[in-house]
Amino acid sequence: MERRTGTYIRTWRGALGVLLAGGVLLTGCSGGSSGTAYDSAQRRGAPAPVPAASGGAADNAEGADGSKKRDGLRESAPPDYLSTFALDVDTASYGYARRTLSDGSLPDPVTVRPEEFVNSFRQGYRRPAGNGFTVNVDGARAGAGAGADGWSLVRVGLATRAAPARDERPPAALTFVVDISGSMAEPGRLDLVKESLGILTDELRDDDSISLVTFSDEANTLLPMTRLRDHRGKIRDKVDSMEPTDSTNVEAGITRGYEEAVDGRVKGANNRVVLLSDALANTGETGADAILERIDSARREYGITLFGVGVGSDYGDALMEQLTNKGDGHTTYIADDTQARKVFVDQLPAHLELTARDAKAQVAFDPKTVEKFKLIGYEDRKVADEDFRNDRVDGGEVGPGHTVTALYAVHLRNGASGHVATATVRWLDPRTRTPHEQTGKVGTDAIDGPLWDGDSKRLQVTAVAAYFADALRGGELPGAPGLGELASKADELASATEDDSVRKLATAIGQANRLKGGGDDNGSGGAPEGEMD
Repeated sequence: MERRTGTYIRTWRGALGVLLAGGVLLTGCSGGSSGTAYDSAQRRGAPAPVPAASGGAADNAEGADGSKKRDGLRESAPPDYLSTFALDVDTASYGYARRTLSDGSLPDPVTVRPEEFVNSFRQGYRRPAGNGFTVNVDGARAGAGAGADGWSLVRVGLATRAAPARDERPPAALTFVVDISGSMAEPGRLDLVKESLGILTDELRDDDSISLVTFSDEANTLLPMTRLRDHRGKIRDKVDSMEPTDSTNVEAGITRGYEEAVDGRVKGANNRVVLLSDALANTGETGADAILERIDSARREYGITLFGVGVGSDYGDALMEQLTNKGDGHTTYIADDTQARKVFVDQLPAHLELTARDAKAQVAFDPKTVEKFKLIGYEDRKVADEDFRNDRVDGGEVGPGHTVTALYAVHLRNGASGHVATATVRWLDPRTRTPHEQTGKVGTDAIDGPLWDGDSKRLQVTAVAAYFADALRGGELPGAPGLGELASKADELASATEDDSVRKLATAIGQANRLKGGGDDNGSGGAPEGEMD
């Protein structure tokens, strides 16, 4: 029914009919949004919102604004206690933010996605033995920062099986679509791409295959699908021949890339298109939807996914994210050869293989214990609650060795005790498309400990990354320390975890603090400025 238009007032008969049908739209993905039906949540097996007090059909009549009338007074519609989103393993937002900070500027808040900051760090979750996920749910009190009273952080952690060893993964058939437009002449762009492809040529096995497509004004096939065996020298020569020229026609590059990927498809291999670009499209179609429409049948019929690798100080973050999200893939960002080696050597199996397609998560909060909640990030990945089990609705693609973390700020009811939330992940087998689900739960006892004085260092790293991203966006999460204090906490965690990536997080926070005028009197800052993973 048309709840949102508010263009009519229901008759008594209409209200009764709606009650009998039990049809209420589910909308929204965070606490406080209206429209979740008690009956609908029960049918999905999730903790349902508390129904509004009933006093007959008249109590359910709606006003023009969608609120309920009761004895001539208005009541708010019941809040939505479900949060549903597509899984996301992107990390480009964090990598690009660090690059921007190391160059002496604050990142544009529009490019800051907290989930990509959080998912850039190891979490230590237990992993399943086979395909699928484990569901890990924990948390802690939000700390003593501003507005923290009554708030906790709840971490929902999903993990796939460990990545296979180099010789144990399936063969790969990779089509590299390389941007050679004029903007790629800047240091740290095409030169870094060529270096990355050189690293990858050394890392791939003899039974792997690659093709090369370049694009500027137009697209050109530099190398058709070729087995690595006995052809590494030829591949290096083709890579070395790339030179920047003309403008950026991303559409032409991706279209030609998918044509080559389909023509050279290797049965039984992981077939993937890899886009390496600064994503500054200025020729041809420049919108993600229009570009992907051209290769829609190739994606759907052959299941060829898109992996985006971003480069450059001036980077088309929004386009690359949209292309990979809608292209059944993910994206990362590299700023130097160390990061290139991390992506193309250390993390290669996770970027090539899929263990889950169209993966979604739904967290059902218990209205008896939870007053309100906020999902930190995932704004671009929200899914309508009623589409959680609709397998025609796009989710996220996840490979082996990946973890996905969703962090929630949760305000408990006074004196609350017992069940807090149930988290369910649903995914399709990448080959058979058979759906599977896994569930985890958390209670008040598991989120009642102090955040900063607790034993879970990885939860603290997650909180630091989320608070940092929110500060860069100008948000005000409950319990958030100032950037100076946050840098100090990151520095302490780097020592406690002996994790160099956390040390670099401390550096980035220190840089942001100085750029925001916070000075450097906290004694923090981590590794030298400008150092990247």
